Formats: sequence, C-alpha cells, structure tokens
Amino acid sequence: MMTENVNAIELPKVPLFDVGEGEPIILLHGLFGNLSNWGQVAFEFTATHRVLIPRLPLYSTPLTRERLDSLVDYVENFIEAMGLERVTLMGNSLGGHIALLYAWRHPEKVKKLVLAGSSGLTENSFGGTFPRVKDYAYIRERVENTFYKRDVVTKQLVDEVYETVQNRTRTLSIIGLARAAQRHNVADMLREINTPTLLIWGRQDTITPPEVALEFHDLLPRSQVIFLDQCGHVPMMEHPKLFNQHVRIFLEQ
Repeated sequence: MMTENVNAIELPKVPLFDVGEGEPIILLHGLFGNLSNWGQVAFEFTATHRVLIPRLPLYSTPLTRERLDSLVDYVENFIEAMGLERVTLMGNSLGGHIALLYAWRHPEKVKKLVLAGSSGLTENSFGGTFPRVKDYAYIRERVENTFYKRDVVTKQLVDEVYETVQNRTRTLSIIGLARAAQRHNVADMLREINTPTLLIWGRQDTITPPEVALEFHDLLPRSQVIFLDQCGHVPMMEHPKLFNQHVRIFLEQ
C-alpha cells in the first residue's frame, strides 16, 4: 500500500522497470538517464533478482528544499511503497550520489552498493551549463564527451538530450541539480558508510576521473575498485558484459 508522501513528490504508479523475483536491485540513473542506460544490466539480473528502475523526479523536486535531499526522500518513499526490506543500490553519476546519501541515512536497508562514475566528491559536470541549447552539433559533442567509445552515442540518445534541454524549465532543473551535486560533498560521511561497495570506473572518465574513484575507495571502509579500460563515464553502456561480470561476482561474494 502506498504511504502518504510527506515531501509532496508524487510517486509513479509503476516504475520504469520492475522485472524478476528474488533479492531486489534498484538502478538509479543520472541527470540524463533513462531505461536505455541500464537496459543491458537490468535484463542480465532478472533471472536471479527483482530489478527495479524508478524514474527520479529530476524536473519536479521542490526548489525551496535541498535538491538532493528531495531525491533521497523520493527513493526512501519508493522503497517503502514497493514493500522492499533490504536492497542493493546501483547508481551512475548523480544516481550514485543519491545511493550513497540513502545508504548513509538508512544503513540497515542497503545490502550492497555499486557505484559507476558517482558524483559526490569531484566532478566536471555535463549538466553544469548549456550556453548553446539550440545547437544540435554542440549538444552531440557534449554527449559524446561523456563516453570513450563514441559508437555508443546513437542519434536517439542525442535526440533525447537535445529535446530535454529545449525545455527551459527542465534545463534549469538539470543545471540546478548539477550545481547541487557539486556543492554537496560527501567526503565527511563516507567513513560512516559500512555497506560493502563496488566502484566500477572508466579509466578515461573525464567527468569523474579515475582519481575520484581512488578517493572514494580510500574513504569508504568496505569498498573495492575496478577500472575498465577504453571506458568513459557510463561503463554499463560502454562495456555491459564486463560490467555485469564484475557486478555478479560482487553480488555473490
């Protein structure tokens, strides 16, 4: 039964994705994420887990509150509404940041964490500014710079980002969230997060470079780090098979 939403953020009637049975895995997307970002991971684990992807309310978080806290509230309400007891959280970029904040707030609810290119320490944010929102070639270049393997960047992916930034309200929300993520440094709280954590990072990540992964590794008491070569900021899209192999080993430990 859906609980009262005390934070005035409407929960979706259904998640973007909810397939499988077993221990729950929740996949949290970044600023421009959607089902396609996690697709190859989601379908890989449905045979052994219940996999859920909520659509984070990036464009409707209250402007009067701390933006990231509102998203953590949303994940909190989502987990309660879905009737989940203990979950594994996987997050990319901003999604990793939200996963960390939730794990810090509710350590008893999180079994394991998987972070890929997480924000929270240092980042060169893709969403920090959009001076040329009408310039399709410019938007494509910004999207391509997120990846090492440019062949991952399809026209559909660029079109989705381009369409998003044509809406002024959405663009302002993205910029606001990107700046909030840069301000909300989690270094002081990481040592308090004892959840087993897998850090999967691209060696060629220019948004959260490899040294950021090493800093996370140093600060998180129970973490391990794996670097994928020829890989940028979104490893589960650029090297999905390798990403899934490492995650499965980690989940079975």
